Amino acid sequence: MKNREKVLENTISRCKEKHIIIPTYKQMKNPELIPDKIKDKLKNIGLWDLNSLNLFRITWKNEPVKFGGGFGNVNFLELPPELTGVKARIIVLIGKYFPTGAHKVGATFGPLVEKLISGRFDPTRQKALWPSTGNYCRGGAYDSYLLGCQSIAVLPEGMSKERFEWLKEVGSEVFATPGTESNVKEIYDKVKELIAERGDEIVNLNQFEEFGNPLWHYAVTGPAMDEVYQSLKTGKSKFAAVFLTQGSAGTLGSTDYLRELYPDYKVCAGEALQCPTLLQNGYGEHRIEGIGDKHVPWIHNIKNMDMVAGIDDNANIRIMRLFNEEAGKNYLKNEIKIDPELVDKLNLFGISSIANIMGAIKMAKYYEMDADDFIFTVATDSMEMYQSRIKEENEVNGKFDNRMAAVSFEADIMGLNIDHIIEMNYYEKKRMHNLKYFTWIEQQGKTVEELNAQWYDKDYWKNHYSLVDEWDEKINEFNERTGVLKEYL
Repeated sequence: MKNREKVLENTISRCKEKHIIIPTYKQMKNPELIPDKIKDKLKNIGLWDLNSLNLFRITWKNEPVKFGGGFGNVNFLELPPELTGVKARIIVLIGKYFPTGAHKVGATFGPLVEKLISGRFDPTRQKALWPSTGNYCRGGAYDSYLLGCQSIAVLPEGMSKERFEWLKEVGSEVFATPGTESNVKEIYDKVKELIAERGDEIVNLNQFEEFGNPLWHYAVTGPAMDEVYQSLKTGKSKFAAVFLTQGSAGTLGSTDYLRELYPDYKVCAGEALQCPTLLQNGYGEHRIEGIGDKHVPWIHNIKNMDMVAGIDDNANIRIMRLFNEEAGKNYLKNEIKIDPELVDKLNLFGISSIANIMGAIKMAKYYEMDADDFIFTVATDSMEMYQSRIKEENEVNGKFDNRMAAVSFEADIMGLNIDHIIEMNYYEKKRMHNLKYFTWIEQQGKTVEELNAQWYDKDYWKNHYSLVDEWDEKINEFNERTGVLKEYL
């Protein structure tokens, strides 16, 4: 404990030196609680600027502008039946208006801040190691910089070049591992190598095992979804479902929060059809960037799931073109008569965001949902980080024209069906949970006892999520010790 206190003193000194204030989960959930003087300062700061006050912009409620924005309601879009082919009301929370353009700055906030304010990470001598398939290491590098830490990003070499360029801009040390989106084990192997080389000079903040990742979504994303629902519901409305690709299972932490409010709603985790780990204990390669797989994350509460669905990456990439190429946008505006203002906003959906929308449509069809049913999902990021993918598609498959737009709309959206879906019973859930053994016990040093506790201990997940208020208290205590917050009160 003496060593932890010494490390904590180093962290406090660093935060004083860098003029850093750490926001609470309550403030990220409800920015109205942020001191007015901080809001005034933000009027002269860009959304992506490397300024520590942008920690207060780790929220779904940023004004959707690049510079000087304040706070408002949750950023979301509702997709009309003309675009989805279903009557259910599909609501998509928009991640573009977070710093870095992706909500992963929230997922990385929890793991890093928890270690900083408890004396388990020394920013004066240690680097934060962020193993990821993309946005998580971007969020980690960004949060590290804002919190006065150095960072290391480890991600597959096949990810979009925009990710690598941005990481270098913020000064992160970058390691590219073999493979693409689904090559997670190769990331873990590189992490082991780096830890063997550098010892405690680095701290591994693995998104697939750090409970601070889903904790942030439990505290912030779940309430954001409910807030939107409360603003839109009518007398017959029903909070019917949430669809999210599994990814790190971080965003799925929101579904544990929502289960407390809506015990009967349905939760579906999606994965690429080309890599059917949950569906078939399978493996493979795919192009849906942002949903790394071939394993089940340690932090995934499988017991809270109702369904798993496979998403075809071929259809996903074609819809990417439909939503972003001029021919596709013109087809949607002129022939399908989608509101032109909405069509011009479809670039708010990155590749994994499109997969989330596809999954929401599949859920609506499977459960035969109607106009009273609300389905929620998220756009984790926008197309800002994938322009190179559109260029690649044009080079490989030719120019996207009106005929291709018509085929994609009818086949890939209207033609989405209920194939490759498992509605999970007790033993389907247990089978998927047991897959954790092969990654986390055999490879990553977790214990069978904790694996069993995740399944059999009724309080296991509740105990993790109940720490939100405790962490807020610790953040307040930390800010008091640095003294920086006093200037803004």
